Amino acid sequence: MDPQLLAEVSAWIADDPDPKTAELLQNLVSAGNEKELKKYFAGFLQFGTAGLRGPMGPGPSCMNRAVVGRTAAGIAGYMKVRGLTSVVIGRDARHGSEEFTLESAQILSGAGMKVFVLPRPLPTPVLAFAVKELGVDVGIMVTASHNPSQDNGYKVYLGPTVDGIDYSGSQITSPTDGYISHEINKITSLSATPRGSKWINLDDDVVEKYIHRTARLSTSPGDLKIVYTAMHGVGTQTIQRVFHSAGFASFILVDSQAQPDPDFPTVAFPNPEEPGAIDLALETARTFDADLVIANDPDADRCACAVKDPITGWRMLRGDELGALLGESIARKNPQGSFANSIVSSSILSKIARHYGLGFHETLTGFKWIAKVHDLAYGYEEAIGYCVDSRGVNDKDGISAALALAQLATDLSKEGKTLLDLLNEIWSRHGFHATEQISVRVAELSKIQTTMNSLRAHPPTHIAGYMVDSLDDLMQPKDHLPPTDGLRIWLAGDIRIIIRPSGTEPKVKCYIEVITKGIKAHEEATGILDELRPILQQLLSS
Repeated sequence: MDPQLLAEVSAWIADDPDPKTAELLQNLVSAGNEKELKKYFAGFLQFGTAGLRGPMGPGPSCMNRAVVGRTAAGIAGYMKVRGLTSVVIGRDARHGSEEFTLESAQILSGAGMKVFVLPRPLPTPVLAFAVKELGVDVGIMVTASHNPSQDNGYKVYLGPTVDGIDYSGSQITSPTDGYISHEINKITSLSATPRGSKWINLDDDVVEKYIHRTARLSTSPGDLKIVYTAMHGVGTQTIQRVFHSAGFASFILVDSQAQPDPDFPTVAFPNPEEPGAIDLALETARTFDADLVIANDPDADRCACAVKDPITGWRMLRGDELGALLGESIARKNPQGSFANSIVSSSILSKIARHYGLGFHETLTGFKWIAKVHDLAYGYEEAIGYCVDSRGVNDKDGISAALALAQLATDLSKEGKTLLDLLNEIWSRHGFHATEQISVRVAELSKIQTTMNSLRAHPPTHIAGYMVDSLDDLMQPKDHLPPTDGLRIWLAGDIRIIIRPSGTEPKVKCYIEVITKGIKAHEEATGILDELRPILQQLLSS
Protein backbone atom coordinates (compact mmCIF):
# COMPACT_ATOMS: atom_id res chain seq x y z
CA MET A 1 0.00 0.00 0.00
CA ASP A 2 1.14 3.56 -0.72
CA PRO A 3 3.03 4.62 2.46
CA GLN A 4 1.80 8.21 2.22
CA LEU A 5 -1.84 7.08 1.96
CA LEU A 6 -1.37 4.62 4.82
CA ALA A 7 0.08 7.36 7.03
CA GLU A 8 -2.84 9.68 6.21
CA VAL A 9 -5.41 6.97 6.92
CA SER A 10 -3.74 5.93 10.18
CA ALA A 11 -3.63 9.53 11.42
CA TRP A 12 -7.31 10.00 10.55
CA ILE A 13 -8.29 6.77 12.37
CA ALA A 14 -6.41 7.87 15.50
CA ASP A 15 -8.24 11.21 15.50
CA ASP A 16 -11.74 9.95 14.51
CA PRO A 17 -14.34 10.65 17.25
CA ASP A 18 -16.65 7.95 15.88
CA PRO A 19 -15.51 4.36 16.56
CA LYS A 20 -17.79 3.04 13.81
CA THR A 21 -16.13 4.97 10.96
CA ALA A 22 -12.71 4.38 12.49
CA GLU A 23 -13.37 0.64 12.45
CA LEU A 24 -14.52 0.75 8.83
CA LEU A 25 -11.24 2.37 7.82
CA GLN A 26 -9.17 -0.02 9.93
CA ASN A 27 -10.85 -2.99 8.25
CA LEU A 28 -9.98 -1.59 4.83
CA VAL A 29 -6.37 -1.12 5.93
CA SER A 30 -6.23 -4.68 7.25
CA ALA A 31 -7.67 -5.96 3.95
CA GLY A 32 -5.16 -3.89 1.96
CA ASN A 33 -8.05 -2.29 0.03
CA GLU A 34 -6.16 0.67 -1.38
CA LYS A 35 -8.74 1.39 -4.09
CA GLU A 36 -11.55 1.87 -1.56
CA LEU A 37 -9.35 3.92 0.76
CA LYS A 38 -8.43 6.28 -2.08
CA LYS A 39 -12.15 6.90 -2.63
CA TYR A 40 -12.55 7.96 1.00
CA PHE A 41 -9.36 10.04 0.97
CA ALA A 42 -9.85 12.00 -2.25
CA GLY A 43 -9.67 15.35 -0.45
CA PHE A 44 -11.74 17.09 2.21
CA LEU A 45 -15.35 17.84 1.26
CA GLN A 46 -15.61 21.32 -0.25
CA PHE A 47 -18.39 23.91 -0.09
CA GLY A 48 -20.47 23.70 -3.27
CA THR A 49 -23.71 25.26 -4.52
CA ALA A 50 -25.44 24.55 -1.19
CA GLY A 51 -22.72 24.00 1.40
CA LEU A 52 -21.04 20.67 2.13
CA ARG A 53 -22.82 17.65 0.73
CA GLY A 54 -21.78 14.06 0.17
CA PRO A 55 -22.36 10.40 0.94
CA MET A 56 -22.24 9.12 4.50
CA GLY A 57 -19.06 7.18 5.10
CA PRO A 58 -15.57 7.30 6.63
CA GLY A 59 -12.70 9.60 5.78
CA PRO A 60 -12.38 13.25 4.70
CA SER A 61 -14.30 12.79 1.42
CA CYS A 62 -17.58 11.73 3.09
CA MET A 63 -20.02 13.07 5.63
CA ASN A 64 -19.19 11.78 9.12
CA ARG A 65 -18.57 13.07 12.64
CA ALA A 66 -14.88 13.73 11.97
CA VAL A 67 -15.62 15.90 8.92
CA VAL A 68 -18.48 17.69 10.66
CA GLY A 69 -16.38 18.25 13.80
CA ARG A 70 -13.51 19.72 11.81
CA THR A 71 -15.93 21.89 9.85
CA ALA A 72 -17.50 23.18 13.07
CA ALA A 73 -14.02 23.88 14.47
CA GLY A 74 -13.13 25.71 11.26
CA ILE A 75 -16.29 27.80 11.54
CA ALA A 76 -15.39 28.58 15.16
CA GLY A 77 -11.94 29.74 14.06
CA TYR A 78 -13.48 31.90 11.34
CA MET A 79 -15.91 33.39 13.88
CA LYS A 80 -13.20 34.22 16.42
CA VAL A 81 -11.11 36.14 13.90
CA ARG A 82 -14.13 38.31 13.03
CA GLY A 83 -15.56 38.77 16.50
CA LEU A 84 -18.65 36.65 15.84
CA THR A 85 -20.04 34.96 18.95
CA SER A 86 -23.41 33.26 18.39
CA VAL A 87 -24.78 30.39 16.29
CA VAL A 88 -28.05 28.51 15.82
CA ILE A 89 -28.07 24.90 14.58
CA GLY A 90 -30.94 23.04 12.90
CA ARG A 91 -31.31 19.60 11.38
CA ASP A 92 -33.52 17.47 9.18
CA ALA A 93 -34.38 13.81 9.84
CA ARG A 94 -31.70 12.13 7.73
CA HIS A 95 -29.34 9.43 8.93
CA GLY A 96 -26.64 11.14 10.98
CA SER A 97 -28.34 14.54 11.28
CA GLU A 98 -28.87 14.33 15.04
CA GLU A 99 -25.29 13.14 15.67
CA PHE A 100 -23.87 15.88 13.44
CA THR A 101 -25.92 18.50 15.29
CA LEU A 102 -24.56 17.28 18.63
CA GLU A 103 -20.99 17.21 17.28
CA SER A 104 -21.35 20.80 16.06
CA ALA A 105 -22.88 22.02 19.32
CA GLN A 106 -20.08 20.46 21.37
CA ILE A 107 -17.29 21.92 19.24
CA LEU A 108 -18.81 25.41 18.95
CA SER A 109 -19.72 25.66 22.62
CA GLY A 110 -16.23 24.40 23.47
CA ALA A 111 -14.89 27.32 21.42
CA GLY A 112 -16.82 29.73 23.64
CA MET A 113 -19.68 30.45 21.26
CA LYS A 114 -23.25 31.02 22.40
CA VAL A 115 -25.04 28.08 20.78
CA PHE A 116 -28.76 27.61 20.15
CA VAL A 117 -30.18 24.33 18.88
CA LEU A 118 -33.62 24.03 17.23
CA PRO A 119 -35.95 21.71 19.19
CA ARG A 120 -36.35 18.86 16.69
CA PRO A 121 -35.96 18.01 12.98
CA LEU A 122 -37.42 20.99 11.11
CA PRO A 123 -37.49 22.51 7.60
CA THR A 124 -34.45 24.44 6.43
CA PRO A 125 -36.52 27.66 6.07
CA VAL A 126 -37.16 27.59 9.83
CA LEU A 127 -33.40 27.62 10.44
CA ALA A 128 -32.93 30.47 7.95
CA PHE A 129 -35.74 32.36 9.71
CA ALA A 130 -34.17 31.68 13.13
CA VAL A 131 -30.88 33.28 12.07
CA LYS A 132 -32.68 36.59 11.54
CA GLU A 133 -35.23 36.22 14.34
CA LEU A 134 -32.65 35.40 17.01
CA GLY A 135 -30.16 37.91 15.63
CA VAL A 136 -27.31 35.41 15.70
CA ASP A 137 -24.11 35.65 13.70
CA VAL A 138 -24.12 32.17 12.15
CA GLY A 139 -26.66 29.52 11.21
CA ILE A 140 -25.91 25.87 10.48
CA MET A 141 -28.40 23.45 8.91
CA VAL A 142 -27.59 19.76 8.82
CA THR A 143 -29.36 18.55 5.67
CA ALA A 144 -28.78 17.08 2.22
CA SER A 145 -32.06 18.53 0.98
CA HIS A 146 -33.29 16.41 -1.96
CA ASN A 147 -30.25 14.14 -2.31
CA PRO A 148 -30.49 10.34 -2.07
CA SER A 149 -30.82 8.64 1.32
CA GLN A 150 -27.11 7.80 1.60
CA ASP A 151 -26.16 11.51 1.60
CA ASN A 152 -26.05 14.24 4.20
CA GLY A 153 -24.86 17.82 4.20
CA TYR A 154 -24.08 21.03 6.05
CA LYS A 155 -25.35 24.49 5.08
CA VAL A 156 -23.90 27.64 6.63
CA TYR A 157 -25.66 31.01 6.94
CA LEU A 158 -24.39 34.38 8.14
CA GLY A 159 -26.43 37.11 9.79
CA PRO A 160 -24.37 40.31 9.69
CA THR A 161 -22.24 41.97 7.03
CA VAL A 162 -18.98 39.99 6.96
CA ASP A 163 -16.04 39.96 4.54
CA GLY A 164 -17.60 43.00 2.87
CA ILE A 165 -20.80 41.06 2.04
CA ASP A 166 -24.25 41.94 3.42
CA TYR A 167 -25.45 38.43 4.27
CA SER A 168 -28.68 39.29 6.11
CA GLY A 169 -29.25 35.66 7.05
CA SER A 170 -28.33 34.09 3.71
CA GLN A 171 -25.99 31.23 2.79
CA ILE A 172 -22.27 31.83 2.55
CA THR A 173 -20.60 32.58 -0.76
CA SER A 174 -16.99 33.02 -1.80
CA PRO A 175 -14.67 34.27 -0.46
CA THR A 176 -16.21 33.30 2.90
CA ASP A 177 -16.31 29.59 2.08
CA GLY A 178 -12.60 29.78 1.25
CA TYR A 179 -11.81 31.49 4.54
CA ILE A 180 -13.66 28.76 6.46
CA SER A 181 -11.89 26.05 4.46
CA HIS A 182 -8.58 27.71 5.36
CA GLU A 183 -9.50 27.50 9.05
CA ILE A 184 -10.48 23.84 8.65
CA ASN A 185 -7.11 23.07 7.07
CA LYS A 186 -5.34 24.57 10.10
CA ILE A 187 -6.82 21.92 12.42
CA THR A 188 -4.21 19.28 13.16
CA SER A 189 -6.14 17.32 15.80
CA LEU A 190 -9.89 17.15 16.33
CA SER A 191 -9.41 15.10 19.50
CA ALA A 192 -7.43 18.00 21.00
CA THR A 193 -10.18 20.50 20.16
CA PRO A 194 -12.12 21.58 23.27
CA ARG A 195 -15.71 20.35 23.57
CA GLY A 196 -18.41 22.04 25.57
CA SER A 197 -21.74 20.90 26.97
CA LYS A 198 -23.51 24.22 27.47
CA TRP A 199 -25.93 25.29 24.78
CA ILE A 200 -29.54 26.41 24.67
CA ASN A 201 -32.09 23.89 23.41
CA LEU A 202 -34.79 26.15 21.98
CA ASP A 203 -38.48 25.56 22.55
CA ASP A 204 -41.15 26.01 19.87
CA ASP A 205 -41.29 29.80 20.22
CA VAL A 206 -39.14 30.48 17.14
CA VAL A 207 -41.11 27.87 15.15
CA GLU A 208 -44.39 29.54 16.13
CA LYS A 209 -43.05 32.92 15.02
CA TYR A 210 -42.10 31.45 11.64
CA ILE A 211 -45.56 29.90 11.27
CA HIS A 212 -47.42 33.11 12.08
CA ARG A 213 -45.22 35.33 9.91
CA THR A 214 -45.54 32.98 6.94
CA ALA A 215 -49.30 32.61 7.40
CA ARG A 216 -49.69 36.40 7.07
CA LEU A 217 -48.57 36.14 3.44
CA SER A 218 -52.07 34.85 2.68
CA THR A 219 -54.75 37.49 2.12
CA SER A 220 -57.99 35.61 1.40
CA PRO A 221 -57.83 31.84 2.00
CA GLY A 222 -60.06 29.40 0.20
CA ASP A 223 -61.26 25.83 0.33
CA LEU A 224 -59.41 24.27 -2.61
CA LYS A 225 -58.79 20.54 -2.28
CA ILE A 226 -55.01 20.34 -2.06
CA VAL A 227 -53.02 17.11 -1.97
CA TYR A 228 -49.69 17.47 -0.15
CA THR A 229 -46.60 15.29 0.07
CA ALA A 230 -43.54 15.88 2.23
CA MET A 231 -41.55 13.28 0.27
CA HIS A 232 -40.69 11.47 3.54
CA GLY A 233 -39.19 14.72 4.85
CA VAL A 234 -39.83 17.15 7.69
CA GLY A 235 -42.34 19.47 6.02
CA THR A 236 -45.74 18.04 7.00
CA GLN A 237 -46.24 19.39 10.51
CA THR A 238 -44.93 22.89 9.80
CA ILE A 239 -46.78 23.41 6.51
CA GLN A 240 -50.02 22.09 8.04
CA ARG A 241 -49.69 24.64 10.84
CA VAL A 242 -48.97 27.45 8.38
CA PHE A 243 -51.96 26.66 6.15
CA HIS A 244 -54.26 26.19 9.18
CA SER A 245 -53.11 29.51 10.65
CA ALA A 246 -53.76 31.18 7.28
CA GLY A 247 -57.30 29.79 7.20
CA PHE A 248 -56.98 27.24 4.41
CA ALA A 249 -58.78 23.92 4.36
CA SER A 250 -56.85 20.89 5.63
CA PHE A 251 -54.58 19.09 3.19
CA ILE A 252 -55.24 15.68 1.74
CA LEU A 253 -52.00 14.00 2.76
CA VAL A 254 -50.12 11.33 0.87
CA ASP A 255 -50.04 9.19 4.01
CA SER A 256 -47.16 6.92 3.01
CA GLN A 257 -44.89 9.96 2.48
CA ALA A 258 -46.16 12.24 5.25
CA GLN A 259 -43.79 11.31 8.10
CA PRO A 260 -39.99 11.62 8.15
CA ASP A 261 -38.20 8.50 6.97
CA PRO A 262 -34.47 8.80 6.18
CA ASP A 263 -34.64 5.78 3.85
CA PHE A 264 -37.23 7.43 1.52
CA PRO A 265 -38.81 4.02 0.83
CA THR A 266 -41.37 5.00 -1.85
CA VAL A 267 -39.08 7.01 -4.15
CA ALA A 268 -35.79 6.32 -5.91
CA PHE A 269 -34.72 9.93 -5.35
CA PRO A 270 -36.60 12.19 -2.88
CA ASN A 271 -36.80 15.10 -5.31
CA PRO A 272 -40.21 16.11 -6.70
CA GLU A 273 -38.52 16.86 -10.03
CA GLU A 274 -37.36 13.27 -10.51
CA PRO A 275 -39.54 11.03 -12.74
CA GLY A 276 -42.02 9.07 -10.65
CA ALA A 277 -41.38 10.96 -7.41
CA ILE A 278 -44.88 12.44 -7.21
CA ASP A 279 -46.74 9.47 -8.70
CA LEU A 280 -48.36 8.66 -5.33
CA ALA A 281 -49.44 12.29 -4.97
CA LEU A 282 -51.02 12.28 -8.44
CA GLU A 283 -52.77 8.99 -7.67
CA THR A 284 -54.17 10.56 -4.48
CA ALA A 285 -55.27 13.64 -6.42
CA ARG A 286 -57.22 11.51 -8.90
CA THR A 287 -58.83 9.52 -6.10
CA PHE A 288 -60.06 12.64 -4.29
CA ASP A 289 -60.67 14.77 -7.42
CA ALA A 290 -58.32 17.39 -5.99
CA ASP A 291 -57.72 20.89 -7.34
CA LEU A 292 -53.98 21.07 -6.78
CA VAL A 293 -50.97 18.97 -5.77
CA ILE A 294 -48.17 20.52 -3.72
CA ALA A 295 -44.91 18.75 -2.93
CA ASN A 296 -41.93 19.75 -0.83
CA ASP A 297 -38.53 18.13 -0.91
CA PRO A 298 -37.32 16.46 2.32
CA ASP A 299 -36.10 19.66 4.02
CA ALA A 300 -39.02 21.69 2.59
CA ASP A 301 -36.96 24.47 1.04
CA ARG A 302 -38.25 23.59 -2.45
CA CYS A 303 -41.80 23.55 -3.72
CA ALA A 304 -43.33 21.67 -6.64
CA CYS A 305 -46.85 21.80 -8.02
CA ALA A 306 -49.03 19.63 -10.25
CA VAL A 307 -52.20 20.78 -11.98
CA LYS A 308 -55.02 19.30 -14.05
CA ASP A 309 -54.21 20.08 -17.66
CA PRO A 310 -57.40 19.85 -19.75
CA ILE A 311 -55.40 18.31 -22.61
CA THR A 312 -52.90 15.99 -20.94
CA GLY A 313 -54.45 15.42 -17.51
CA TRP A 314 -52.49 15.83 -14.29
CA ARG A 315 -48.97 17.13 -14.88
CA MET A 316 -46.17 18.72 -12.94
CA LEU A 317 -45.49 22.38 -13.59
CA ARG A 318 -41.89 22.98 -14.53
CA GLY A 319 -39.84 25.05 -12.15
CA ASP A 320 -39.75 27.90 -14.65
CA GLU A 321 -43.52 27.78 -15.14
CA LEU A 322 -44.11 28.05 -11.41
CA GLY A 323 -41.45 30.74 -11.25
CA ALA A 324 -43.29 32.78 -13.87
CA LEU A 325 -46.65 32.35 -12.12
CA LEU A 326 -45.38 33.49 -8.73
CA GLY A 327 -43.47 36.36 -10.35
CA GLU A 328 -46.54 37.56 -12.24
CA SER A 329 -48.67 37.34 -9.10
CA ILE A 330 -46.21 39.26 -6.92
CA ALA A 331 -45.62 41.90 -9.60
CA ARG A 332 -49.36 42.52 -9.91
CA LYS A 333 -49.95 42.81 -6.17
CA ASN A 334 -46.81 44.64 -5.07
CA PRO A 335 -44.88 46.19 -7.97
CA GLN A 336 -41.77 47.33 -6.09
CA GLY A 337 -38.30 46.05 -5.30
CA SER A 338 -36.22 43.79 -7.51
CA PHE A 339 -36.73 40.37 -9.07
CA ALA A 340 -33.91 37.89 -9.58
CA ASN A 341 -33.21 34.42 -10.93
CA SER A 342 -30.22 32.22 -11.66
CA ILE A 343 -28.56 32.14 -15.07
CA VAL A 344 -29.88 28.64 -15.77
CA SER A 345 -33.49 29.72 -15.18
CA SER A 346 -35.83 30.98 -17.88
CA SER A 347 -35.51 34.52 -19.19
CA ILE A 348 -39.27 34.99 -18.66
CA LEU A 349 -38.90 36.63 -15.24
CA SER A 350 -36.76 39.42 -16.66
CA LYS A 351 -39.58 40.22 -19.10
CA ILE A 352 -42.24 40.15 -16.38
CA ALA A 353 -40.10 42.51 -14.28
CA ARG A 354 -39.60 44.86 -17.22
CA HIS A 355 -43.34 44.83 -17.97
CA TYR A 356 -44.15 46.01 -14.44
CA GLY A 357 -41.22 48.44 -14.16
CA LEU A 358 -39.30 46.37 -11.64
CA GLY A 359 -35.57 45.93 -11.27
CA PHE A 360 -34.11 42.59 -12.37
CA HIS A 361 -30.86 40.75 -11.63
CA GLU A 362 -29.40 37.54 -13.02
CA THR A 363 -27.12 35.59 -10.66
CA LEU A 364 -25.01 32.47 -10.54
CA THR A 365 -26.74 29.18 -9.73
CA GLY A 366 -27.77 28.78 -6.11
CA PHE A 367 -29.87 30.78 -3.69
CA LYS A 368 -26.76 31.93 -1.88
CA TRP A 369 -26.35 34.30 -4.84
CA ILE A 370 -30.01 35.20 -5.42
CA ALA A 371 -30.38 36.13 -1.73
CA LYS A 372 -27.66 38.80 -2.06
CA VAL A 373 -29.73 40.91 -4.49
CA HIS A 374 -30.57 44.25 -2.87
CA ASP A 375 -34.25 44.86 -2.06
CA LEU A 376 -35.26 41.41 -3.29
CA ALA A 377 -39.02 41.24 -3.77
CA TYR A 378 -38.97 37.83 -5.41
CA GLY A 379 -36.35 35.38 -6.57
CA TYR A 380 -36.38 31.90 -8.01
CA GLU A 381 -34.29 29.18 -9.63
CA GLU A 382 -35.59 26.59 -12.05
CA ALA A 383 -34.79 23.77 -9.61
CA ILE A 384 -38.12 24.55 -7.84
CA GLY A 385 -36.62 27.04 -5.38
CA TYR A 386 -38.59 30.22 -4.61
CA CYS A 387 -38.20 33.17 -2.24
CA VAL A 388 -41.41 35.14 -1.74
CA ASP A 389 -40.52 36.77 1.63
CA SER A 390 -36.82 37.65 1.75
CA ARG A 391 -37.23 39.77 4.86
CA GLY A 392 -38.45 36.74 6.79
CA VAL A 393 -36.42 33.99 5.12
CA ASN A 394 -33.53 35.19 2.98
CA ASP A 395 -33.32 31.87 1.17
CA LYS A 396 -35.59 29.60 -0.83
CA ASP A 397 -38.61 28.50 1.19
CA GLY A 398 -40.90 25.73 -0.05
CA ILE A 399 -43.53 26.42 2.61
CA SER A 400 -44.11 30.14 1.97
CA ALA A 401 -43.96 29.42 -1.77
CA ALA A 402 -46.64 26.74 -1.35
CA LEU A 403 -48.87 29.20 0.50
CA ALA A 404 -48.36 31.90 -2.15
CA LEU A 405 -49.21 29.35 -4.82
CA ALA A 406 -52.36 28.17 -3.01
CA GLN A 407 -53.43 31.80 -2.60
CA LEU A 408 -52.88 32.49 -6.30
CA ALA A 409 -54.86 29.39 -7.31
CA THR A 410 -57.65 30.45 -4.94
CA ASP A 411 -57.77 33.99 -6.32
CA LEU A 412 -57.89 32.69 -9.89
CA SER A 413 -60.65 30.19 -9.08
CA LYS A 414 -62.83 33.06 -7.86
CA GLU A 415 -62.48 34.54 -11.37
CA GLY A 416 -63.27 31.19 -12.98
CA LYS A 417 -59.63 30.77 -14.01
CA THR A 418 -56.80 28.33 -13.31
CA LEU A 419 -53.03 28.54 -12.98
CA LEU A 420 -52.77 27.34 -16.58
CA ASP A 421 -55.01 30.20 -17.72
CA LEU A 422 -52.66 32.72 -16.11
CA LEU A 423 -49.65 30.94 -17.60
CA ASN A 424 -51.19 31.25 -21.05
CA GLU A 425 -51.71 34.98 -20.47
CA ILE A 426 -47.99 35.30 -19.70
CA TRP A 427 -47.04 33.37 -22.85
CA SER A 428 -49.41 35.48 -24.96
CA ARG A 429 -47.70 38.62 -23.76
CA HIS A 430 -44.06 37.53 -23.90
CA GLY A 431 -43.91 34.48 -26.16
CA PHE A 432 -43.89 30.82 -25.17
CA HIS A 433 -40.78 29.98 -23.11
CA ALA A 434 -40.16 26.23 -23.22
CA THR A 435 -37.47 24.98 -20.84
CA GLU A 436 -36.02 21.59 -20.13
CA GLN A 437 -33.17 20.16 -18.08
CA ILE A 438 -31.09 17.14 -19.10
CA SER A 439 -28.93 15.48 -16.44
CA VAL A 440 -26.32 12.77 -16.85
CA ARG A 441 -25.31 11.07 -13.60
CA VAL A 442 -21.70 9.84 -13.47
CA ALA A 443 -20.02 7.13 -11.41
CA GLU A 444 -16.67 8.95 -11.29
CA LEU A 445 -16.51 12.69 -10.54
CA SER A 446 -13.51 13.02 -12.89
CA LYS A 447 -15.85 12.27 -15.80
CA ILE A 448 -17.59 15.63 -15.24
CA GLN A 449 -14.41 17.64 -15.72
CA THR A 450 -13.42 15.50 -18.69
CA THR A 451 -16.73 16.37 -20.35
CA MET A 452 -16.35 20.10 -19.62
CA ASN A 453 -12.73 20.14 -20.84
CA SER A 454 -13.71 18.33 -24.04
CA LEU A 455 -16.48 20.83 -24.79
CA ARG A 456 -14.09 23.73 -24.25
CA ALA A 457 -11.38 22.18 -26.41
CA HIS A 458 -13.79 21.20 -29.19
CA PRO A 459 -16.83 23.52 -29.03
CA PRO A 460 -19.70 22.51 -31.32
CA THR A 461 -20.45 24.60 -34.40
CA HIS A 462 -23.92 23.05 -34.88
CA ILE A 463 -26.28 21.21 -32.55
CA ALA A 464 -29.13 19.18 -34.07
CA GLY A 465 -28.78 21.21 -37.26
CA TYR A 466 -29.00 24.59 -35.49
CA MET A 467 -25.99 26.86 -35.98
CA VAL A 468 -24.10 28.03 -32.89
CA ASP A 469 -24.35 31.82 -33.01
CA SER A 470 -22.14 32.38 -29.95
CA LEU A 471 -20.60 30.57 -27.01
CA ASP A 472 -19.71 32.08 -23.61
CA ASP A 473 -17.25 30.34 -21.32
CA LEU A 474 -18.60 31.26 -17.90
CA MET A 475 -15.14 30.73 -16.40
CA GLN A 476 -14.27 33.91 -18.29
CA PRO A 477 -17.52 35.89 -17.95
CA LYS A 478 -18.22 38.88 -20.13
CA ASP A 479 -20.88 40.33 -17.83
CA HIS A 480 -21.02 41.23 -14.12
CA LEU A 481 -21.12 37.62 -12.85
CA PRO A 482 -18.22 35.96 -11.01
CA PRO A 483 -16.45 33.11 -12.86
CA THR A 484 -18.15 29.71 -12.68
CA ASP A 485 -17.65 26.38 -14.42
CA GLY A 486 -20.11 26.40 -17.30
CA LEU A 487 -20.76 27.09 -20.97
CA ARG A 488 -23.60 29.19 -22.38
CA ILE A 489 -24.42 28.48 -26.00
CA TRP A 490 -26.76 30.51 -28.20
CA LEU A 491 -28.25 28.76 -31.22
CA ALA A 492 -30.01 30.30 -34.18
CA GLY A 493 -33.75 30.59 -33.59
CA ASP A 494 -33.75 32.08 -30.05
CA ILE A 495 -32.41 28.93 -28.38
CA ARG A 496 -30.19 29.06 -25.29
CA ILE A 497 -28.26 26.12 -23.85
CA ILE A 498 -26.22 26.12 -20.62
CA ILE A 499 -24.00 23.18 -19.62
CA ARG A 500 -22.50 22.97 -16.12
CA PRO A 501 -21.55 20.51 -13.41
CA SER A 502 -24.10 20.05 -10.63
CA GLY A 503 -23.03 21.65 -7.38
CA THR A 504 -24.88 19.12 -5.23
CA GLU A 505 -24.83 15.77 -7.06
CA PRO A 506 -22.45 13.79 -9.35
CA LYS A 507 -24.12 15.04 -12.54
CA VAL A 508 -23.48 17.08 -15.65
CA LYS A 509 -26.51 19.28 -16.28
CA CYS A 510 -27.80 20.91 -19.43
CA TYR A 511 -30.48 23.63 -19.43
CA ILE A 512 -32.41 24.44 -22.60
CA GLU A 513 -34.66 27.41 -23.32
CA VAL A 514 -36.59 27.77 -26.58
CA ILE A 515 -38.73 30.87 -27.19
CA THR A 516 -41.46 30.75 -29.85
CA LYS A 517 -44.41 32.93 -30.78
CA GLY A 518 -47.66 32.60 -32.69
CA ILE A 519 -50.58 30.19 -32.81
CA LYS A 520 -48.35 27.11 -33.05
CA ALA A 521 -45.75 28.32 -30.54
CA HIS A 522 -46.15 25.36 -28.19
CA GLU A 523 -46.05 22.80 -30.99
CA GLU A 524 -43.00 24.45 -32.56
CA ALA A 525 -41.07 24.61 -29.28
CA THR A 526 -41.87 20.99 -28.48
CA GLY A 527 -40.54 19.95 -31.87
CA ILE A 528 -37.29 21.85 -31.33
CA LEU A 529 -36.81 20.27 -27.90
CA ASP A 530 -37.41 16.83 -29.40
CA GLU A 531 -34.64 17.50 -31.92
CA LEU A 532 -32.18 18.82 -29.34
CA ARG A 533 -32.74 16.28 -26.57
CA PRO A 534 -31.02 13.17 -27.99
CA ILE A 535 -28.11 15.13 -29.45
CA LEU A 536 -27.43 16.92 -26.16
CA GLN A 537 -27.79 13.67 -24.21
CA GLN A 538 -25.13 12.16 -26.46
CA LEU A 539 -22.93 15.24 -26.13
CA LEU A 540 -22.98 15.05 -22.31
CA SER A 541 -22.38 11.30 -22.25
CA SER A 542 -19.46 11.21 -24.70
